Amino acid sequence: MNYKLLIADDHPLYREALATTVSAKLPDCDLLQSEDLASTLSRLDEHEIDLLLLDLNMPGSEGFNGLAQIRNGFPMVPVVVVSGSDKNSVIRQAAGFGASGFLSKTARPEEIIDCIQRVLDGEEYFSAEALEEEAGSELADRLSRLTPQQLRIFQMIAQGLLNKQIAFELDITEPTVKSHVTAILRKLELRDRKQLIREAQVLTQL
Repeated sequence: MNYKLLIADDHPLYREALATTVSAKLPDCDLLQSEDLASTLSRLDEHEIDLLLLDLNMPGSEGFNGLAQIRNGFPMVPVVVVSGSDKNSVIRQAAGFGASGFLSKTARPEEIIDCIQRVLDGEEYFSAEALEEEAGSELADRLSRLTPQQLRIFQMIAQGLLNKQIAFELDITEPTVKSHVTAILRKLELRDRKQLIREAQVLTQL
């Protein structure tokens, strides 16, 4: 079957190396590339992508914020997270945010192909050892309750923006931002903005 894959990574050399590996082993796959979150979302909107290989740290996609936004906007697209960090905590959080698999950037070619084939077949690809440990993904589960606009505001809060700044960036009124923040606190089961900021910043720490 001719699958369409999207490789999202801001490092051209790694992107090309990954594309070369996939093309050599899966020549029937149609490969697309993107270099930041904006171009990734654009490709997902324009094409029927069968699998996304996503670097966690691209411009606009620091930490798990980009993955959360992609899962929110394109829930049917399987995502394999590709990261320079292979810590168990990172793998667990990737799974918690809805990724279908996880690859270290040091993965061997045969491991990369095995992962892709399994995820395309509807399976998941994670280290059993990582998932056996207690998962700290409750916040990740609750993030799925946010609307796209609320998720954007959540990301801006994680970056330290004030309500006034968020209102300016999104071209909405400050009372509207306050209303969204209240809804976000309720959906994420958090007490106040300080706790929201602490929890949000965790998502950018890999």
